[in-house]
Amino acid sequence: MKRFAAILILFFLPAIAFAQAAKEITSNEVIDRIKKNVGLEWRADTVDTIKGGGDPKTKVTGIAVTMMATMDVLQRAVAKNENLIITHEPTFYDHLDTSKELPQGDNDPVFAEKQKFIEDHHLVVWRFHDYWHMRHPDGILTGVIKKLGWEKFQDPDNPHLFTIPETTVGQLSDELKKKLGIYVMRVVADRDMKVKRVALSPGSAGFHREAGALEMPDIDLLIAGESREWETVEYVADAIAQGRHKALILLSHVPSEQPGMDECTTWLRTFVTEVPVEFVPTKDPFAPLKSPQK
Repeated sequence: MKRFAAILILFFLPAIAFAQAAKEITSNEVIDRIKKNVGLEWRADTVDTIKGGGDPKTKVTGIAVTMMATMDVLQRAVAKNENLIITHEPTFYDHLDTSKELPQGDNDPVFAEKQKFIEDHHLVVWRFHDYWHMRHPDGILTGVIKKLGWEKFQDPDNPHLFTIPETTVGQLSDELKKKLGIYVMRVVADRDMKVKRVALSPGSAGFHREAGALEMPDIDLLIAGESREWETVEYVADAIAQGRHKALILLSHVPSEQPGMDECTTWLRTFVTEVPVEFVPTKDPFAPLKSPQK
């Protein structure tokens, strides 16, 4: 009987070894699958690249999907044995993830410590920004709309416009703050002003696009992520002073787009099954923080 059992083990060992090997996947293979499934032609001119010098041949132990690869997110990913970080926004404080804007460049102590942490833990940090936005439908916008429950209010001809049940700016801002878990929200408006037609622009679209939405005669309110105070903020303040029916709610950048990366996590799980894929929320940077003891 023992001999028979030993023969069975020897017979099945190759199959077991093959099954284990089949579950292995590299960072580059994950990225290639994303490129294939996003449904767009990939161009060289994109910020959607590996950051921090990670090795694309690294075998993935787990995937952390996040809005922004902050130090806190990286530490939480390492604690869960997740070595591929897929982030929507920059890792190194610059759109192109360079250190050129830092006076000390690569020698800046905060930059250097973060870079060292990535290297010491053999992390691969890959940005997924341009193509997640360019995907049809826009992955970020899709996630935000689902989180708000606004699918039925969306304009069929313009995915950024909505006709919601009439409410006030104050009531709507309270609702948004609760649904998106926002600690700090800024509102430029009479909070008692009634609104029905809304433009939604997560992240930072820039003054040209934001003003374009506000110029639409029927748009009462623009909900955006962040904006320069001397651009859209001043524009809306002047519009109100002129007696125009306009309002602005700024959610702040991370909360305004974060549901879109939760949506990305769900999407990734449909074609990456070899390793765990987890959504790791970026903490609201304006919520109270406690510095770790060094």
